[in-house]
Amino acid sequence: MQPFRKPFHFDPNFPFELVYKGVRYSDKELPDHLHDMYEIVYVHEGNGMFFINGSLYEKGKDDLFIIPGNTVHRAYPSENDPIVSTAIFFAPSLIQNDSLDDGYDPLRCFNMARRKKQYKIELSDSLRQTIETVIQAMVDELKTQEYGYRHALQLQLQRLLLDLSRHPFTKESASTVSGFVPQWIHNALRDIDHDPVRCGGLAELSEKANISPGHFSRAFKQLTGMNVTEYVNAKRLIIAKELLLTTDDNVETIALTCGFQGMRHFYETFKKITGLTPRAYRMQGK
Repeated sequence: MQPFRKPFHFDPNFPFELVYKGVRYSDKELPDHLHDMYEIVYVHEGNGMFFINGSLYEKGKDDLFIIPGNTVHRAYPSENDPIVSTAIFFAPSLIQNDSLDDGYDPLRCFNMARRKKQYKIELSDSLRQTIETVIQAMVDELKTQEYGYRHALQLQLQRLLLDLSRHPFTKESASTVSGFVPQWIHNALRDIDHDPVRCGGLAELSEKANISPGHFSRAFKQLTGMNVTEYVNAKRLIIAKELLLTTDDNVETIALTCGFQGMRHFYETFKKITGLTPRAYRMQGK
């Protein structure tokens, strides 16, 4: 049975959603599901289990889980002690800006989780307090919606991701991955993020880096958990989804604008990642 793809309905210019202290009952939980949003789950109370990408984790008070986009997961709350948790959903486009050339990647904790297949993070008291402070600040911003509240939410999310990127969970991997990641990989990621339409594919990126395509491909997948084509297409689809919801351009025009060579390629890639055809996605967002 294929996992259920959870839909989201938010402003494409601000792909963010916060579910604060939701109570998770066993008889109301979604089946195995996935979505293209990145997710952070913090448990306030209760007990249960959490199935993520083939592994089962105990789920209890003060636990934190990070779930990369398109990762199959499912919660199993206790019947007698249901989970109370906060979930933060966001798209990478919300927090990925031009690089400051210091090697920082705000999605590093998610990339390491995917690579290591470990999605639960042990929290120190200071980090737990930071997470609770950030969540409360987000709740307050959403409640008051004062001038610049979206910018404030983005800053709070950036703060949380920075603290998670400095967690020993990712530092442990730095000796085997990040510490030896050459600058050409960081340059390639920056080029793709800056302009996924005209960045080219494996051949162009490896030629620009003066690295063989085979070595480039292996290093890229080790760092990101995806091959070059998957990563570039995911970035292009972020643009395509925004155009589908914010313009009246026909699907073929959007496909070409986003760098897809032909309608068949666009439809297949779009449906593989989103679970919907481009037209169905547009209608769902209207």
